[in-house]
Amino acid sequence: MSTAREQPDPRATLRAGLPDRYLTPDDIAEIFEVPKETVYQWRKKRLGPPGFRIGKHLRYDPADVHRYVRERKAASVAA
Repeated sequence: MSTAREQPDPRATLRAGLPDRYLTPDDIAEIFEVPKETVYQWRKKRLGPPGFRIGKHLRYDPADVHRYVRERKAASVAA
């Protein structure tokens, strides 16, 4: 039984459509099932989905995450 206070699984939200908010590094780590430190390393090395800062906070546009996944899938098929 779920309650209104439970957070939806970000992966399910992305599969169903774009969420109505920007994603956090925690969301990205959960979506890709990697440690949060990996998300920060991706950003430092310019790998992974592009992020942006809002003040001191790192955020990801769900549309950019979708695009990144599509590009990775296309690269895998082409390889």
